[in-house]
Amino acid sequence: MYRARSKPRGFISVGDQATYETLHTASLAARHLADGLTDDGCTRAAPFLRALMATPALAICDRTSVIVWEGEGRHHLPAVVDQAAAALSGRTVVLGPDEVTCTSTECQVRAAVIAPIQLDTGVVGALAVYAPRTSAGLTRAVEELAGWVATQVELAELSFERTRAMEAELRALRAQISPHFIYNSLAAIASFVRTDPARARELLLEFADFTRYALRRGGAYTTLQEELRNVERYLVLEQARFGERLGITLRVAPEVLPVQLPYLAIQPLVENAVRHGLAAKDGPGTVTLSVADLGSEAEISVEDDGVGADPSAIRKILDGQSRSDSVGLGNVDARLRQVYGEGYGLVVETALGAGMRVSFRVPKFSPAVTGSS
Repeated sequence: MYRARSKPRGFISVGDQATYETLHTASLAARHLADGLTDDGCTRAAPFLRALMATPALAICDRTSVIVWEGEGRHHLPAVVDQAAAALSGRTVVLGPDEVTCTSTECQVRAAVIAPIQLDTGVVGALAVYAPRTSAGLTRAVEELAGWVATQVELAELSFERTRAMEAELRALRAQISPHFIYNSLAAIASFVRTDPARARELLLEFADFTRYALRRGGAYTTLQEELRNVERYLVLEQARFGERLGITLRVAPEVLPVQLPYLAIQPLVENAVRHGLAAKDGPGTVTLSVADLGSEAEISVEDDGVGADPSAIRKILDGQSRSDSVGLGNVDARLRQVYGEGYGLVVETALGAGMRVSFRVPKFSPAVTGSS
Protein backbone atom coordinates (compact mmCIF):
# COMPACT_ATOMS: atom_id res chain seq x y z
CA MET A 1 0.00 0.00 0.00
CA TYR A 2 1.30 3.46 -0.92
CA ARG A 3 1.19 6.09 1.83
CA ALA A 4 1.97 9.73 1.31
CA ARG A 5 4.78 11.06 3.46
CA SER A 6 3.67 13.53 6.07
CA LYS A 7 6.91 15.48 5.67
CA PRO A 8 10.01 15.28 3.49
CA ARG A 9 12.68 12.86 4.65
CA GLY A 10 16.24 12.06 3.79
CA PHE A 11 17.78 15.53 4.20
CA ILE A 12 21.48 15.49 4.95
CA SER A 13 21.28 18.47 7.28
CA VAL A 14 18.92 20.96 8.86
CA GLY A 15 20.16 23.44 6.25
CA ASP A 16 19.07 21.13 3.45
CA GLN A 17 15.59 20.86 4.94
CA ALA A 18 15.38 24.64 5.35
CA THR A 19 16.39 25.09 1.72
CA TYR A 20 13.73 22.64 0.60
CA GLU A 21 11.04 24.32 2.67
CA THR A 22 11.98 27.76 1.34
CA LEU A 23 11.90 26.63 -2.29
CA HIS A 24 8.64 24.75 -1.73
CA THR A 25 7.01 27.81 -0.15
CA ALA A 26 8.23 29.99 -3.04
CA SER A 27 6.75 27.55 -5.57
CA LEU A 28 3.40 27.68 -3.77
CA ALA A 29 3.44 31.48 -3.94
CA ALA A 30 4.49 31.46 -7.62
CA ARG A 31 1.47 29.50 -8.82
CA HIS A 32 -0.83 32.21 -7.44
CA LEU A 33 1.10 34.98 -9.19
CA ALA A 34 0.77 33.31 -12.59
CA ASP A 35 -1.74 35.97 -13.67
CA GLY A 36 0.24 38.91 -12.30
CA LEU A 37 -0.71 41.25 -9.45
CA THR A 38 -4.39 40.38 -9.43
CA ASP A 39 -6.44 40.78 -6.24
CA ASP A 40 -7.15 37.05 -5.96
CA GLY A 41 -3.61 35.99 -6.85
CA CYS A 42 -1.98 38.37 -4.34
CA THR A 43 -4.43 37.32 -1.61
CA ARG A 44 -3.56 33.67 -2.14
CA ALA A 45 0.19 34.27 -2.48
CA ALA A 46 0.57 36.62 0.50
CA PRO A 47 0.57 33.94 3.27
CA PHE A 48 3.43 32.13 1.54
CA LEU A 49 5.36 35.36 0.99
CA ARG A 50 4.97 36.24 4.68
CA ALA A 51 6.13 32.76 5.62
CA LEU A 52 9.30 33.36 3.58
CA MET A 53 9.95 36.54 5.56
CA ALA A 54 8.82 35.12 8.94
CA THR A 55 7.42 38.51 9.95
CA PRO A 56 4.17 39.56 11.65
CA ALA A 57 2.68 41.25 8.59
CA LEU A 58 3.10 41.87 4.88
CA ALA A 59 1.31 44.02 2.33
CA ILE A 60 1.30 44.33 -1.45
CA CYS A 61 0.10 47.52 -3.09
CA ASP A 62 -0.12 48.85 -6.62
CA ARG A 63 0.33 52.50 -7.50
CA THR A 64 -3.02 53.57 -6.04
CA SER A 65 -4.26 51.10 -3.42
CA VAL A 66 -3.42 48.18 -1.16
CA ILE A 67 -4.06 44.87 -2.88
CA VAL A 68 -3.67 42.70 0.21
CA TRP A 69 -2.69 42.90 3.87
CA GLU A 70 -1.57 39.60 5.38
CA GLY A 71 -1.00 39.06 9.11
CA GLU A 72 -1.62 41.02 12.28
CA GLY A 73 -1.88 44.77 12.74
CA ARG A 74 -4.46 45.34 10.05
CA HIS A 75 -5.13 48.79 11.54
CA HIS A 76 -1.89 49.88 9.83
CA LEU A 77 -3.37 49.23 6.38
CA PRO A 78 -4.64 52.80 5.67
CA ALA A 79 -1.08 54.14 5.88
CA VAL A 80 0.53 51.66 3.47
CA VAL A 81 0.17 53.61 0.20
CA ASP A 82 1.56 56.81 1.75
CA GLN A 83 4.41 54.89 3.38
CA ALA A 84 5.17 53.20 0.03
CA ALA A 85 5.28 56.45 -1.97
CA ALA A 86 9.06 56.48 -2.25
CA ALA A 87 9.16 52.75 -3.10
CA LEU A 88 6.64 53.36 -5.88
CA SER A 89 9.17 55.82 -7.27
CA GLY A 90 11.79 53.10 -7.42
CA ARG A 91 13.77 53.02 -4.17
CA THR A 92 13.60 50.90 -1.04
CA VAL A 93 12.13 52.54 2.08
CA VAL A 94 13.13 51.61 5.64
CA LEU A 95 10.78 52.94 8.33
CA GLY A 96 11.23 52.87 12.11
CA PRO A 97 8.86 53.40 15.06
CA ASP A 98 8.68 57.13 14.40
CA GLU A 99 7.03 56.49 10.99
CA VAL A 100 5.16 53.25 11.83
CA THR A 101 3.32 54.52 14.87
CA CYS A 102 0.99 52.33 16.91
CA THR A 103 -0.86 52.78 20.20
CA SER A 104 -1.47 49.07 20.76
CA THR A 105 0.95 47.49 23.23
CA GLU A 106 0.25 44.03 21.80
CA CYS A 107 0.92 44.87 18.13
CA GLN A 108 4.31 43.70 16.85
CA VAL A 109 4.25 46.06 13.88
CA ARG A 110 6.77 48.75 14.76
CA ALA A 111 8.91 49.04 11.62
CA ALA A 112 8.75 48.34 7.90
CA VAL A 113 10.87 47.68 4.82
CA ILE A 114 9.12 48.56 1.56
CA ALA A 115 10.72 47.62 -1.78
CA PRO A 116 9.55 48.40 -5.31
CA ILE A 117 8.17 45.68 -7.58
CA GLN A 118 9.99 46.90 -10.64
CA LEU A 119 9.70 45.57 -14.19
CA ASP A 120 11.65 46.64 -17.27
CA THR A 121 8.72 48.90 -18.08
CA GLY A 122 8.66 50.56 -14.65
CA VAL A 123 7.42 50.12 -11.09
CA VAL A 124 4.06 48.34 -10.90
CA GLY A 125 3.73 48.06 -7.13
CA ALA A 126 5.48 47.66 -3.81
CA LEU A 127 6.10 44.87 -1.30
CA ALA A 128 5.88 46.07 2.31
CA VAL A 129 7.13 43.83 5.12
CA TYR A 130 6.23 44.86 8.69
CA ALA A 131 8.24 43.69 11.70
CA PRO A 132 9.12 44.63 15.30
CA ARG A 133 12.40 46.11 14.07
CA THR A 134 14.45 46.42 10.89
CA SER A 135 17.91 45.21 10.04
CA ALA A 136 20.28 45.21 7.11
CA GLY A 137 19.53 41.52 6.57
CA LEU A 138 15.76 42.08 6.51
CA THR A 139 16.20 44.93 4.04
CA ARG A 140 18.21 42.77 1.64
CA ALA A 141 15.71 39.92 2.01
CA VAL A 142 12.74 42.18 1.22
CA GLU A 143 14.52 43.59 -1.84
CA GLU A 144 15.28 40.08 -3.08
CA LEU A 145 11.69 38.96 -2.51
CA ALA A 146 10.33 42.03 -4.31
CA GLY A 147 12.65 41.22 -7.23
CA TRP A 148 11.38 37.63 -7.26
CA VAL A 149 7.75 38.86 -7.29
CA ALA A 150 8.63 41.18 -10.18
CA THR A 151 10.01 38.20 -12.10
CA GLN A 152 6.74 36.30 -11.58
CA VAL A 153 4.78 39.32 -12.84
CA GLU A 154 7.01 39.57 -15.92
CA LEU A 155 6.47 35.86 -16.62
CA ALA A 156 2.71 36.41 -16.33
CA GLU A 157 2.91 39.28 -18.82
CA LEU A 158 4.94 37.15 -21.23
CA SER A 159 2.34 34.39 -20.95
CA PHE A 160 -0.41 36.91 -21.65
CA GLU A 161 1.47 38.27 -24.67
CA ARG A 162 2.01 34.73 -25.96
CA THR A 163 -1.72 34.07 -25.69
CA ARG A 164 -2.47 37.30 -27.56
CA ALA A 165 0.07 36.35 -30.23
CA MET A 166 -1.58 32.95 -30.66
CA GLU A 167 -4.98 34.59 -31.01
CA ALA A 168 -3.54 36.94 -33.65
CA GLU A 169 -2.03 33.96 -35.49
CA LEU A 170 -5.41 32.24 -35.50
CA ARG A 171 -7.13 35.34 -36.87
CA ALA A 172 -4.48 35.53 -39.59
CA LEU A 173 -4.99 31.87 -40.43
CA ARG A 174 -8.75 32.25 -40.69
CA ALA A 175 -8.17 35.19 -43.01
CA GLN A 176 -5.98 32.93 -45.18
CA ILE A 177 -8.73 30.39 -45.80
CA SER A 178 -8.68 30.46 -49.57
CA PRO A 179 -11.48 32.38 -51.25
CA HIS A 180 -10.73 30.19 -54.28
CA PHE A 181 -11.53 27.10 -52.19
CA ILE A 182 -14.85 28.62 -51.13
CA TYR A 183 -15.80 29.64 -54.67
CA ASN A 184 -14.66 26.33 -56.15
CA SER A 185 -16.53 24.34 -53.51
CA LEU A 186 -19.74 26.25 -54.16
CA ALA A 187 -19.25 25.80 -57.91
CA ALA A 188 -18.76 22.05 -57.45
CA ILE A 189 -21.89 21.86 -55.30
CA ALA A 190 -23.85 23.81 -57.91
CA SER A 191 -22.74 21.39 -60.62
CA PHE A 192 -24.50 18.54 -58.80
CA VAL A 193 -27.76 20.38 -58.15
CA ARG A 194 -29.42 19.18 -61.38
CA THR A 195 -27.57 15.90 -61.98
CA ASP A 196 -27.35 14.58 -58.40
CA PRO A 197 -29.41 16.61 -55.90
CA ALA A 198 -28.69 14.20 -53.03
CA ARG A 199 -24.93 14.61 -53.55
CA ALA A 200 -25.36 18.38 -53.72
CA ARG A 201 -27.20 18.40 -50.38
CA GLU A 202 -24.50 16.21 -48.83
CA LEU A 203 -21.72 18.49 -50.07
CA LEU A 204 -23.57 21.59 -48.94
CA LEU A 205 -23.82 20.17 -45.41
CA GLU A 206 -20.11 19.30 -45.46
CA PHE A 207 -19.31 22.83 -46.63
CA ALA A 208 -21.44 24.35 -43.85
CA ASP A 209 -19.79 22.18 -41.19
CA PHE A 210 -16.32 22.94 -42.55
CA THR A 211 -16.78 26.71 -42.51
CA ARG A 212 -18.46 26.60 -39.08
CA TYR A 213 -15.43 24.82 -37.63
CA ALA A 214 -12.80 26.82 -39.54
CA LEU A 215 -14.33 30.17 -38.60
CA ARG A 216 -15.41 29.30 -35.08
CA ARG A 217 -14.73 31.59 -32.15
CA GLY A 218 -13.67 29.49 -29.21
CA GLY A 219 -10.70 27.86 -27.55
CA ALA A 220 -7.27 27.73 -29.12
CA TYR A 221 -7.19 23.93 -28.80
CA THR A 222 -9.13 20.98 -30.09
CA THR A 223 -8.77 17.20 -30.22
CA LEU A 224 -7.16 15.21 -32.99
CA GLN A 225 -10.53 13.61 -33.62
CA GLU A 226 -12.25 16.96 -34.21
CA GLU A 227 -9.40 18.29 -36.32
CA LEU A 228 -9.32 15.16 -38.48
CA ARG A 229 -13.07 15.26 -38.96
CA ASN A 230 -12.76 18.75 -40.39
CA VAL A 231 -9.89 17.64 -42.64
CA GLU A 232 -12.21 14.94 -43.98
CA ARG A 233 -14.83 17.58 -44.77
CA TYR A 234 -12.22 19.60 -46.63
CA LEU A 235 -11.08 16.58 -48.66
CA VAL A 236 -14.65 15.56 -49.52
CA LEU A 237 -15.18 19.04 -50.98
CA GLU A 238 -11.89 18.98 -52.89
CA GLN A 239 -12.65 15.52 -54.28
CA ALA A 240 -15.94 16.83 -55.60
CA ARG A 241 -13.90 19.33 -57.61
CA PHE A 242 -10.88 17.23 -58.64
CA GLY A 243 -12.66 13.90 -59.04
CA GLU A 244 -10.29 11.02 -59.76
CA ARG A 245 -7.31 13.35 -59.94
CA LEU A 246 -7.23 13.48 -56.13
CA GLY A 247 -6.47 10.30 -54.23
CA ILE A 248 -6.61 10.20 -50.43
CA THR A 249 -4.99 7.78 -47.99
CA LEU A 250 -5.65 8.00 -44.25
CA ARG A 251 -3.66 6.09 -41.63
CA VAL A 252 -4.80 6.98 -38.12
CA ALA A 253 -3.95 5.28 -34.82
CA PRO A 254 -7.29 5.42 -32.97
CA GLU A 255 -5.70 5.53 -29.51
CA VAL A 256 -4.41 9.07 -30.07
CA LEU A 257 -7.70 10.59 -31.23
CA PRO A 258 -8.39 12.22 -27.80
CA VAL A 259 -5.01 14.01 -27.81
CA GLN A 260 -5.36 17.80 -27.78
CA LEU A 261 -3.46 20.10 -30.11
CA PRO A 262 -3.72 23.65 -31.44
CA TYR A 263 -6.89 24.25 -33.45
CA LEU A 264 -6.37 24.37 -37.25
CA ALA A 265 -2.96 22.69 -37.06
CA ILE A 266 -3.58 19.97 -39.68
CA GLN A 267 -6.09 21.31 -42.22
CA PRO A 268 -3.76 24.09 -43.49
CA LEU A 269 -1.07 21.46 -44.19
CA VAL A 270 -3.52 19.33 -46.17
CA GLU A 271 -4.72 22.39 -48.05
CA ASN A 272 -1.12 23.26 -48.86
CA ALA A 273 -0.58 19.73 -50.23
CA VAL A 274 -3.66 19.98 -52.49
CA ARG A 275 -3.20 23.56 -53.69
CA HIS A 276 0.55 23.64 -54.15
CA GLY A 277 1.46 20.00 -54.48
CA LEU A 278 -1.25 18.40 -56.60
CA ALA A 279 -3.19 21.16 -58.36
CA ALA A 280 -0.16 21.99 -60.52
CA LYS A 281 0.63 18.34 -61.25
CA ASP A 282 -0.24 16.69 -64.54
CA GLY A 283 -2.36 13.64 -63.89
CA PRO A 284 -3.62 12.17 -60.63
CA GLY A 285 -1.95 12.57 -57.25
CA THR A 286 -2.38 11.35 -53.69
CA VAL A 287 -2.42 13.01 -50.31
CA THR A 288 -1.49 10.69 -47.43
CA LEU A 289 -2.42 11.75 -43.91
CA SER A 290 -0.89 9.69 -41.10
CA VAL A 291 -1.33 9.93 -37.35
CA ALA A 292 0.96 7.64 -35.35
CA ASP A 293 1.30 6.77 -31.67
CA LEU A 294 4.89 7.33 -30.50
CA GLY A 295 4.35 6.53 -26.83
CA SER A 296 4.40 9.86 -25.00
CA GLU A 297 3.77 11.75 -28.25
CA ALA A 298 1.62 11.62 -31.36
CA GLU A 299 3.11 12.29 -34.78
CA ILE A 300 1.06 13.81 -37.59
CA SER A 301 2.32 13.83 -41.15
CA VAL A 302 0.86 15.07 -44.44
CA GLU A 303 2.53 13.78 -47.59
CA ASP A 304 1.83 14.36 -51.27
CA ASP A 305 3.40 13.11 -54.50
CA GLY A 306 3.00 16.44 -56.23
CA VAL A 307 5.40 18.96 -57.71
CA GLY A 308 7.38 19.59 -54.52
CA ALA A 309 9.14 22.84 -53.66
CA ASP A 310 12.57 24.42 -53.34
CA PRO A 311 13.81 23.61 -49.79
CA SER A 312 15.38 27.07 -49.45
CA ALA A 313 12.01 28.70 -50.19
CA ILE A 314 10.32 26.57 -47.51
CA ARG A 315 13.08 27.46 -45.06
CA LYS A 316 12.42 31.17 -45.63
CA ILE A 317 8.70 30.64 -44.99
CA LEU A 318 9.36 28.88 -41.68
CA ASP A 319 11.90 31.53 -40.67
CA GLY A 320 9.34 34.27 -41.34
CA GLN A 321 11.43 35.74 -44.17
CA SER A 322 8.89 35.08 -46.90
CA ARG A 323 5.17 35.76 -47.28
CA SER A 324 4.61 33.06 -49.85
CA ASP A 325 1.05 31.82 -50.35
CA SER A 326 2.00 28.36 -49.07
CA VAL A 327 -1.11 28.12 -46.94
CA GLY A 328 -0.45 28.21 -43.22
CA LEU A 329 3.01 26.57 -43.07
CA GLY A 330 4.65 29.45 -41.22
CA ASN A 331 1.53 30.07 -39.16
CA VAL A 332 1.21 26.47 -37.96
CA ASP A 333 4.96 26.21 -37.29
CA ALA A 334 4.94 29.39 -35.17
CA ARG A 335 1.93 28.30 -33.11
CA LEU A 336 3.37 24.84 -32.42
CA ARG A 337 6.61 26.37 -31.17
CA GLN A 338 4.73 28.88 -29.03
CA VAL A 339 2.76 26.13 -27.33
CA TYR A 340 5.25 23.28 -26.98
CA GLY A 341 8.70 24.83 -27.38
CA GLU A 342 11.29 25.12 -30.13
CA GLY A 343 11.64 21.35 -30.51
CA TYR A 344 8.07 20.95 -31.76
CA GLY A 345 7.88 22.87 -35.01
CA LEU A 346 7.20 21.55 -38.49
CA VAL A 347 9.63 19.21 -40.24
CA VAL A 348 9.43 19.66 -44.02
CA GLU A 349 11.00 17.22 -46.47
CA THR A 350 10.76 18.25 -50.11
CA ALA A 351 12.53 18.85 -53.39
CA LEU A 352 11.43 20.14 -56.77
CA GLY A 353 9.54 17.38 -58.56
CA ALA A 354 9.70 15.03 -55.55
CA GLY A 355 6.55 15.85 -53.59
CA MET A 356 6.50 17.02 -49.98
CA ARG A 357 6.16 15.57 -46.51
CA VAL A 358 5.27 17.84 -43.59
CA SER A 359 5.24 16.37 -40.10
CA PHE A 360 5.11 17.45 -36.48
CA ARG A 361 4.86 15.89 -33.05
CA VAL A 362 2.70 16.86 -30.09
CA PRO A 363 2.96 15.58 -26.50
CA LYS A 364 -0.03 13.54 -25.42
CA PHE A 365 -0.10 15.53 -22.19
CA SER A 366 1.07 19.13 -22.05
CA PRO A 367 0.49 21.63 -19.20
CA ALA A 368 0.32 24.44 -21.78
CA VAL A 369 -2.66 22.75 -23.45
CA THR A 370 -4.49 21.15 -20.54
CA GLY A 371 -4.21 24.36 -18.51
CA SER A 372 -5.91 26.35 -21.30
CA SER A 373 -8.60 23.96 -22.42
